[in-house]
Amino acid sequence: MTEKIKKSDAEWRAELTPNQYAVLRQQATERPFTGEYVNSKKNGVYACAGCGQELFSSDTKYNSRSGWPSFWDVIDEGKVDLVEDLSHGMRRVEVVCSRCEGHLGHLFEDGPRDKTGLRYCINSLALELKEDQ
Repeated sequence: MTEKIKKSDAEWRAELTPNQYAVLRQQATERPFTGEYVNSKKNGVYACAGCGQELFSSDTKYNSRSGWPSFWDVIDEGKVDLVEDLSHGMRRVEVVCSRCEGHLGHLFEDGPRDKTGLRYCINSLALELKEDQ
């Protein structure tokens, strides 16, 4: 089981940029095609920008043409939690970091059929790439 990180709102605001705070703590979404990692082809591990927990491998990243970094699987089971999201008049599945409960993005079932069939549609602002050396 992942040990949870709990911080006050003031602590999160002090540690994150205003845009990271909006995404991770207020469930905002960055504009499509504007994120740092949308077109990145660098190898490494994508970690939560809030707590550093490793979430996705570049090996599972693909170009979904959605405007956000997309992955067909998580790095390890239990790294993210899935939460029903009924906001904006839609029924979606929100993806949150299992360690700090930061909002990462949403999960859709239109990913690569030859893999998992899943698309983890994740905000670049919620991620930090730890490049392979």
